[in-house]
Amino acid sequence: MSEDTDEFVFDEATGEWVQAGALTAGPAQSAAVVVRDSVGNPLADGDAVTLIKDLKVKGAGQTLKRGTVIRSIRLTGDEQEIDCRYEGIKGLVLRAEFVRKL
Repeated sequence: MSEDTDEFVFDEATGEWVQAGALTAGPAQSAAVVVRDSVGNPLADGDAVTLIKDLKVKGAGQTLKRGTVIRSIRLTGDEQEIDCRYEGIKGLVLRAEFVRKL
């Protein structure tokens, strides 16, 4: 009988109906994702990183050379992806395994 009185809400992130009490616990778990660079240093929004190897950028016709500094990174919520900007390349997403924190 208690199941009939429970409230359910639609969680747009997962696309599922969840109990109202469980929804408040969800964002705290996603914030717990720790993104680490190639040597294990934790990364945060706004950090500057340097590339540890040459990377060909698909669609841009460029190669980012080892040692290139990328400033003001943004974390995506995925533990291996970093969103960033670089001259002439929009929507650049790098893997955390190819960068080192400055």
